[in-house]
Amino acid sequence: MTTAPVHDTDRVIGFTLPDSHARGRMVRLGSALEQILSAHSYPAPIEAILTEAVTLAALLGSTLKNGEGQLTIQAQTQRGVVKLLVCDYKNGELRGYVQFDEVRLSRLGKKPSIKSLFNEGYLAVTFDQTTSGERYQGIVPLDGDSLAEAAQSYFFQSEQIPSLIRLQHRRGADGKLVAGGLFLQHLPEGEVGRERLHVRLDHPEWNGVEALASTMGIDELGDATIPLENLVWRLFNEEREVRVLSGVDLTRGCRCSAEYYRGVLTKFAAEDRAEMADEQGTISVDCAFCSKVFPLALDEFAPSTL
Repeated sequence: MTTAPVHDTDRVIGFTLPDSHARGRMVRLGSALEQILSAHSYPAPIEAILTEAVTLAALLGSTLKNGEGQLTIQAQTQRGVVKLLVCDYKNGELRGYVQFDEVRLSRLGKKPSIKSLFNEGYLAVTFDQTTSGERYQGIVPLDGDSLAEAAQSYFFQSEQIPSLIRLQHRRGADGKLVAGGLFLQHLPEGEVGRERLHVRLDHPEWNGVEALASTMGIDELGDATIPLENLVWRLFNEEREVRVLSGVDLTRGCRCSAEYYRGVLTKFAAEDRAEMADEQGTISVDCAFCSKVFPLALDEFAPSTL
């Protein structure tokens, strides 16, 4: 009797380290990421930055306690090569896209820096809780050498909680892209005004788990034959107790549909819809996330009662 090989991708798990007052998330993406990227023929630098953003969305979005909540990551720039980057997470579904200046990008070389791509850019992280209606957004400059560093700055400024974020990816020998991520935080405590980062002095164990987490590389994160649970145990095997939480399966999930766009266009006046239509009386709406085009005929809309 043979055992099928492990292939652990498109999943995120949570874990806690009670003795070190820390919690974390670990993710590995495969086919779901490939499907997101396949909707556009992105040059390598754009593919890389979107891969990091989608991986980050999986890590942060999976912390939502309510399955109906949504996490959105958006990066906007002023005079940057990248004009707009958007990705989001909702109940295990991921999507994302990038708008960029292809001509200017071609002048930057093979590995442009974050600064050269975004110039004076800002990263906005938004948590929407559907059931409670609560919405929280934090905005930080796109400083540092990576999207992970910008995300760490977000938590430093918005929550004052020590955090570590690692985002990595590679293409295997089969040419397929695999991405992995690790998100580690000290458990929040103390009043915000005292600066929660005092834990570096009061709880030196944070330095230990942070150092261990920093050693996690793409060789392990990108190896689909190693279950994520095994990686957590391998990384923190010296902890007295490691609690691994149930995982969440991840998929590409664009929520566009003809019905949705029809509902949006219904809110426009008939005259405005007529201006949007072509000579055949069709309004073509394309989804920036998945590149699908939805043709909607003018006669599908009820006559205006105004």
